[in-house]
Amino acid sequence: MLPLQGRSHFSYDPGRRGRLPRAIGCCPFGASLSIVKIRSATFHSSAPDLDSCPDSPLPEFAFIGRSNVGKSSLINMLTRKNDLAKISSTPGKTRLINFFTINGRWSLVDLPGYGYAKVGRSERGDFSASVAGYLQGRPNLRGTFVLIDSRLSPQKIDLEFLAWMVGCGLPFALVFTKADKLSGAGAQENIAAFMHCMEEISGDRPESLLSSAKLGRGRPEILALIAAALEEDPADA
Repeated sequence: MLPLQGRSHFSYDPGRRGRLPRAIGCCPFGASLSIVKIRSATFHSSAPDLDSCPDSPLPEFAFIGRSNVGKSSLINMLTRKNDLAKISSTPGKTRLINFFTINGRWSLVDLPGYGYAKVGRSERGDFSASVAGYLQGRPNLRGTFVLIDSRLSPQKIDLEFLAWMVGCGLPFALVFTKADKLSGAGAQENIAAFMHCMEEISGDRPESLLSSAKLGRGRPEILALIAAALEEDPADA
């Protein structure tokens, strides 16, 4: 994980999300992973927008990224269930907000990706509105994992989305995916360039980590971030 001292585990506006973990260090391995040891992971429901989301008291952690970033594979790797999130060869197949209940105690939320290449512009607007509505209006959302393809140089669509997240004061952590697809030096070069762009957007480097769904890389770090957020509020744990 890239170093990030003196910040919360999710980058956020302290005045907006006071229930997220406070500054504990760059990687919360002190958090009890027993809280998030995944014993069960089941599909709960889907919703097209915020108003249709299930009425649930469970804390939620959302995952989002551009089309073909490997989001479904990452979710399946985290839960160790190969068919929990449906993997498609066609980018942009996730068009609903999908809720998965983990251990009956917290929820993993699979958000529609941004940047669909094969849908109409009006549909893209609907997807953007539904995602924005959820991220801004869901009271039990504890943080969002924004997935970035480590094989690519900084992409405008990712930076625009993250600039919006920063502007809204929404808590997030970056997950650079597909670490097994590129040499270590190549991935680090792309990550360094991306983090430089993030410094220009937010004035600091957000929490970030490298992952590979194929190799299982990044799983402990993601679960540790979730555990730290849950531990901050005993009611969540």
